[in-house]
Amino acid sequence: MTRLARRITTAALVVGALACLASAATAQSYPSRTVTVVVPFPAGGSVDGVARILVQKLNEAMGQHFIVENRAGGASGIVGANAVAKALPDGYSLLVSASVHVINPLLYKNVPYDVVHDFTPVILLADGPLIVSTTPSIPANNLKDFFDLVRKDPQKSTFGATTIGSASHLAIELLKRDAGLDTLVIAYKGTAPALTDLMSGQIQLLADPMLSSLPLAQGGKIKALGLTSRKRASAAPEIPTVAESGMTGFEFVSWYGLWGPKNLPADVSNKLQAEITKILAQPDVKERLNTLGFEPIGSPGDTFAKYVRDEMAKYEAIIRDAKIRVE
Repeated sequence: MTRLARRITTAALVVGALACLASAATAQSYPSRTVTVVVPFPAGGSVDGVARILVQKLNEAMGQHFIVENRAGGASGIVGANAVAKALPDGYSLLVSASVHVINPLLYKNVPYDVVHDFTPVILLADGPLIVSTTPSIPANNLKDFFDLVRKDPQKSTFGATTIGSASHLAIELLKRDAGLDTLVIAYKGTAPALTDLMSGQIQLLADPMLSSLPLAQGGKIKALGLTSRKRASAAPEIPTVAESGMTGFEFVSWYGLWGPKNLPADVSNKLQAEITKILAQPDVKERLNTLGFEPIGSPGDTFAKYVRDEMAKYEAIIRDAKIRVE
């Protein structure tokens, strides 16, 4: 090896060692200032609820650095997600969103980011079933009987979805497909108007998160026919799963994850994963998530990334079969 080659090799080793030391120092000092956790929806919803539990516990574990910023202002969370996609990849801008985050690019033509390549998946936080409900006046107590009634007079029924392209929408389309029905589905602009029309009988079927539907079901204002998860929920053990209610093998959950911008340093991502994994294992966190209708998951980055790809393939098939279009 020539003297010049030895010098180049030595310099490369020194640079590499310094980079490792800098990386370790970054992880050790992170966070040293305010970390903004963007929720791309208004306060008070299910995504906001998950984010606020997480932020409170991160502040307890890592110092008072984490804040929630609700950045709605656009369709299906795109505005808030774009803010994180364009942020510096230093760990000080993070995103908590739901499965709609990866559904958006399958529906909208002009999403200003690549949902796979422009984000770093940090950890899958939690998932939760939707409650499939009907109006109380419908003389059916399970989905099999409900769909039998619909088949007798198909033009008499209308199904609803809280917003176009949401988990609510795709779950209803999947139920409709598996039941072999061609029923009209109305996509509302939010949960409240959809539930209002369900209670009044303007629509006859809706899939909606437990956070908003369970109190109405328990109060008798809507009739819960099934949960879209594989097993019953601890918050509502009296509600059977959709599979138990006559749709064998059916499963569809709404899930919630934490992302950073692309190229988020591995040491920062790993530190967040480690802290959040411990947080999700805390009994009071599990209890609070269960109250919202969610189960803590804690799948790390690589596993989360594979889960996202698998879910996107499933959503793409539902959207294609249902011919969902966003104008």
